Amino acid sequence: AIAAGRLSWADIEMHCKKVLRAKYDYGLGNYTPINTRNLTADLNAGIPAMRKLVAENAITLALKADNSFFPLSTWSNNKKGDVAVVALGIKKENAFVQGMKGAYNAKVYYADNVAKNQQDVDNLVKRLKKDYKKVVIAVHNMGRTPGNNFGLTETGIALVNALQQQTSSVVFQFGNAYAAKNWCEAKNLVICYEDDETVQGVALEMLQGKLSYKGVLPVTVCNSLQFGESASAFVGISPNQWALDMNRMQKIDSIANDAIANKAAPGCVVLVLKDGKIAFEKAYGSYTYDGKEPMTVESVFDMASVTKICATTISIMKLYEEGKIDLNKTLGTYLPFIRGSNKENLTLKNILLHQAGLVSYIPFYKETVDAKGVPLPGIYSPVKTADYSIRVADSFYMANAWKDSIDNKILRSAVGTMDKYVYSDNDFILLGRIVEAVSGLSLDNYVAKTFYAPMSLTSIGFRPLQKNPVSRIVPTEDESIFRRQLLRGDVHDPGAAMMGGVAGHAGLFSNAYDIAAVMQMLLNGGTYNGKRYLLPETVALFTAYQSDISRRGLGFDKPEKNNSDRKEPYPTLSASGKTFGHTGFTGTCTWADPVTNLVYVFLSNRVHPSGSNTLLNMSVRPKIHETIYQALMN
Repeated sequence: AIAAGRLSWADIEMHCKKVLRAKYDYGLGNYTPINTRNLTADLNAGIPAMRKLVAENAITLALKADNSFFPLSTWSNNKKGDVAVVALGIKKENAFVQGMKGAYNAKVYYADNVAKNQQDVDNLVKRLKKDYKKVVIAVHNMGRTPGNNFGLTETGIALVNALQQQTSSVVFQFGNAYAAKNWCEAKNLVICYEDDETVQGVALEMLQGKLSYKGVLPVTVCNSLQFGESASAFVGISPNQWALDMNRMQKIDSIANDAIANKAAPGCVVLVLKDGKIAFEKAYGSYTYDGKEPMTVESVFDMASVTKICATTISIMKLYEEGKIDLNKTLGTYLPFIRGSNKENLTLKNILLHQAGLVSYIPFYKETVDAKGVPLPGIYSPVKTADYSIRVADSFYMANAWKDSIDNKILRSAVGTMDKYVYSDNDFILLGRIVEAVSGLSLDNYVAKTFYAPMSLTSIGFRPLQKNPVSRIVPTEDESIFRRQLLRGDVHDPGAAMMGGVAGHAGLFSNAYDIAAVMQMLLNGGTYNGKRYLLPETVALFTAYQSDISRRGLGFDKPEKNNSDRKEPYPTLSASGKTFGHTGFTGTCTWADPVTNLVYVFLSNRVHPSGSNTLLNMSVRPKIHETIYQALMN
């Protein structure tokens, strides 16, 4: 090229200088070779976290008949006679067995050593049935091919099935999903797919309730184990498929842990649904500050004013669409005891909007205690009798006759102007009474029959001690006046307690899943799992802005209309105007956003051991809410 005159040495030097300049600009003038020591470990630094994430989203709750295993609470503490582990396929401790011993002080039986024939099986089953409350069956070291039935023996299969039929037990299968063909009649079955230390650790966390079961079956095994199915309330898939930045979601950990460290609450649970599936769920802290009872995703909380939407409002919505109530009719139309009072002509619509003029709160209990907060004689009894049958707290029953005094207090209360928004518990006390008067059922029975039971929701409801073990219920305040005891399973709100634990404004208890299910049903326009509970036009009417003087919908709370201009947006800056939900005094909230198809549930017991505003002052609920929006990727 030079000889032909197409290039000159000057051209070559110019181009070489450009290449050298580029190398110099990128630091190659002082090139230092990369240290390859620990290269493999460095390249695989994120693998353990990725494997854990895969396990968290894959492990499947395939069959569930006994809720006491989901989670298996640590009520056993140090009693060795409570929980037994039957391990198949191993003869010494692995991570799962070691974790069971640490968490539950479980007694371990290695099946390969103690169940070598049918007689051994019969003897072991008989012993376990007699000596232990719960049996956890762990199937390990399985083969990968069906030719030898995945390495399972006839004796081992017989043992698992006998334990499932005759004892209170759950099976954790650490291996190929097709192997579950051997226990299609099982009552409680968890399929873990792999058998390494990471998977075993995640499985133990799920048993403890620290994580929820998100997986679905990847194959059809038999009639009871079908492709795509799960016994979980919700299922989860890879977070990337929701376009959520999981790195940003990790900020929730720091917000929650900081709140606990600053005594805003001893513990909390956060649950996020995106497009009807779990995008994030986690339990933080403990029931109390002593840390003895860890919080779990199945923990049941006092929902406080979330009762207003997840019990009372949805009941009103159903009666409205059935034509049994008219929102423009008055209280006097439906409640005979109101007729003749200053509340007779208040409309249901204004009641739902908190602009009917009712006072915000009536401290009913104050007339029943002295100046020091000690109950007056004759009003309460430590034992339940025919005349004292209204449970207010443990060993604390109110005289039946005093219930009329509550109605009289409401009747005698003042009524203000109807052009002012005043958030009032009394509005919803009366709405709860309307549900009962129109339906002919108590509020708790009506909402359970109409929504909770057909939706297969097992933790949500009033009077939680009737359906949940006390170990699953989170305590609220340690009251120094009035009831003078730690409240656990009895509603925190004194007025609702004096109404027997069932009221339109408070009294509902639930875990995060069941609240999320109710909100998802509303987000779906009234359907859940293929069944319709409300008409879409009913949901649209009640969840939209319905007031010129406030941010309220009908029963539902909503974002402030001028959020973009507010110093403190409510509930958070990024929530769309179509968002609806509610907060609760005990430290709870739930919000659903139809625009982003998000459901957010935050549950805490911030009133333990005594009422504190730290949670509110630290803006914990809105900070987590906004973090979720920031994790949504375009």
